[in-house]
Amino acid sequence: MMWARLTVGAGASGLGLRAAGDGLLRFVGAGCAGRRQQQSRAASTETALKKTPLFDFHRGQGGKMVEFAGWSMPVQYKDSHIASHMHTREHCSIFDVSHMLQTNIHGKDGVKFMESLVVADIAELKDNQGTLTLFTNEKGGIIDDLIVTKTDQGYLYVVSNAGCADKDSVHMKARLAEFKYAGSDVDLEFLDCALIAVQGPTMSQVLQAGLKEDLSKLTFMTSALATVFGVPDCRLTRCGYTGEDGVEISVPESRVVELTEKLLTNSEVKLAGLGARDSLRLEAGLCLYGNDIDETTTPVEATLVWTIGKRRRQAKDFPGADIIIPQIKAKTARKRVGLVSTGPPVRQHTPILSPDGKVIGEVTSGCPSPCLKKNIAMGYVDAAFAKNGTAIQVEVRKKAVPATVSKMPFVPTKYYTG
Repeated sequence: MMWARLTVGAGASGLGLRAAGDGLLRFVGAGCAGRRQQQSRAASTETALKKTPLFDFHRGQGGKMVEFAGWSMPVQYKDSHIASHMHTREHCSIFDVSHMLQTNIHGKDGVKFMESLVVADIAELKDNQGTLTLFTNEKGGIIDDLIVTKTDQGYLYVVSNAGCADKDSVHMKARLAEFKYAGSDVDLEFLDCALIAVQGPTMSQVLQAGLKEDLSKLTFMTSALATVFGVPDCRLTRCGYTGEDGVEISVPESRVVELTEKLLTNSEVKLAGLGARDSLRLEAGLCLYGNDIDETTTPVEATLVWTIGKRRRQAKDFPGADIIIPQIKAKTARKRVGLVSTGPPVRQHTPILSPDGKVIGEVTSGCPSPCLKKNIAMGYVDAAFAKNGTAIQVEVRKKAVPATVSKMPFVPTKYYTG
């Protein structure tokens, strides 16, 4: 699902950051003459931004706070972006994702309610199993991507993007009103819990020390309630946005600082911010809503057909099915692809060119890969150029630079499947 980019932001909301040639984050702003005025605006902006329960903790740990989807969030800490990225790949990092929307869906008609909004087969999920799915509109566009878990407590647990929180809640409330009017048994509960992601190859040994339960029994995209390092009422879901083994822990707001501090007592663990999260998710080939998918892209164009349940395809009973299902068979004019290049970094909105210089698409996300030491990107191209290995070009600083269509993920994922 979900978070920053280089430039970092949510949808059209940029953070005034860019990736320098060495891959580090740089602030882009006014020159010396404009800094005082800029600092004044920044101070007033920060006051208006929403803050997670870890806000003061981030500041105390040297977090560089930036605006993201209406929230003040850490983009990085004392370590460089690259150092934080590589620490996550080699050890374990904590990301604050409390800005994301967490929702419980109660009632015997909860599954039917959710399936009226998304493309997944929620009914087929086993207890405590989750899936990535999509809110779609009647035109086949993607309203948001989200994770839905069917809990053994009788409710659905839903996590969706911070940048879409307002429209997602409105969307669900509108459908809830329809269901209520029809006499259905369903209710929404928007949670006030914090959410942290603990990601990296040593996550399991770090977390197991604070659990009575055997973490090896919690496989990718499954979930459980647990007491974690003495903090009760936590929901652990084995998932993440980095391509590494990891969990997201929904934790009572009043205990999240305590839990984070306990995790950090292990020398394997460091804090990481939005900058590292973005380059990690891009190496893993994961979409960022507002960049790589939005209401103008369909699941077929975005190569997310796998999120559509087999039963749902046959029933054609999800929003936009009349447009999406025919696209699966007939293909689409454009397709989301991965790109690899050398030379200057490739940014969002960079034109993608055919070998003879014709514009065939546009980059939606791009950054230098700390692991691969070359530029990676994703974007949409004319379907004729979508085959892996196809030689194309990208226009960087008004110059055509050679690039190659590449399979994603760029860096192999390491999800724990047992």
